[in-house]
Amino acid sequence: MPPKSFSIDADQIAGQPNVPGRRHLPAVPLEDSGIRITAIETVLPPAFAPHLVLLRVHTDAGIIGHGETYFCGQAISGMIHDYFARRLLGADALAIESHWRFLYERMANIGVRGVEMRAISAIDLALWDILGQVCKQPVYRLLGGPVRDRVPVYNSCGNPSYGIHAQAVPQEQVGWQGWPGMGSVGRPGPISDSYNYFHHPVELAKELIELGYTAMKIWPFDLPAIEHGPMRISEADIRQALRPLEKIREAVGMDIEVMIDGHAHFQLPAALRIAEALRPLKPLWLEDIIKMDNLDMLADFRRQSRMPISASEMLLSAPDYAAALEKRAVDYVMIDPTWVGGISETVRVARLAQVYNIPVSMHDATGPLTLLAGLQVLAAVGNGLYQETMRAQIQTTYKDLIDLDVEIREGSLPIPRGPGLGARLNPDLFRPEVLGYRKSEL
Repeated sequence: MPPKSFSIDADQIAGQPNVPGRRHLPAVPLEDSGIRITAIETVLPPAFAPHLVLLRVHTDAGIIGHGETYFCGQAISGMIHDYFARRLLGADALAIESHWRFLYERMANIGVRGVEMRAISAIDLALWDILGQVCKQPVYRLLGGPVRDRVPVYNSCGNPSYGIHAQAVPQEQVGWQGWPGMGSVGRPGPISDSYNYFHHPVELAKELIELGYTAMKIWPFDLPAIEHGPMRISEADIRQALRPLEKIREAVGMDIEVMIDGHAHFQLPAALRIAEALRPLKPLWLEDIIKMDNLDMLADFRRQSRMPISASEMLLSAPDYAAALEKRAVDYVMIDPTWVGGISETVRVARLAQVYNIPVSMHDATGPLTLLAGLQVLAAVGNGLYQETMRAQIQTTYKDLIDLDVEIREGSLPIPRGPGLGARLNPDLFRPEVLGYRKSEL
């Protein structure tokens, strides 16, 4: 197929009407890789992780790109097939920035938050995966090359049923997504870390330290928020929530960092009371104690609490992060590659944070390609601090979804070595009989 071209009318540039016979600027050829997008598939795998949307982008070169995002899967799938496919099918598979800008700018006309950014994120991951496979290089090489060989990780203390794994929940609940930030402490088990935080905190901390982890994240205040609402929290509830952390500090001191996630449950007075109680226990950061929808209030919370603040995957585009940084509302930046706009926007945010001397970490309590995308970026940016992991998912759900065994050793993960993202989604998931399967093709 010959290169596409377009012509520009000189008078149009000057704001003048296009008058027949006037001189035109020469046609400008658009370089084309010759690799075309031929089909797009999505699926919602309810038996493994029903909040996930898994994506494959096919090309006429036989290369398949893999992506994912999560929550509101049917809406995301509809956005991709009913709207994005019109732009992508038949288009140059390697024109990543061109597609990103087009989709983002069109979505900006209707709000570009939520479903729209998640759909862009999944597509962007898949296109970077294709580019890496074409170049026979991991994505981090295409981002400028590695600045580290291994990425430090922390363990988010969830449970095997956090993603509603089929083997971890009653059959009648398979496919049930639940509500974000409304999970339970789970049931007893060797990697039921949320349960073990409340019932065996010292054993949990010592186990993680022995495995080489330098940090763990907990969300001890969810139950009071769920029971009593966002406007107040009693001293008794705070003491009960923090007693396990006090035991950890008594037993191991500062041998392990602890991050506190509030899942955005609380309004300002309750958040300040929580921060005051946490101060002697020296958490590395407070994350989403209040919602991210008012950055002026977040900056005020940081000032009043006198605590380090992480803001977070709930910010859904580079402009959001830019505003948080400009308002001095954050000490740490947390990015989710499959919410913020894919690898493309993740890199932009990470490098923006570097300008402010702010370290970045990557969010993942969701899916394996979110994890791998975060590792690719952290391999290539100088201000990378941590990759979030959840061993309860890595040792269960992830094994069913990708062809790569994720092995955390000495509290870190090696940067992916394979081309593209470094792993492939299980092709058996992409079948018409699987819930939510859709395919758009030329």
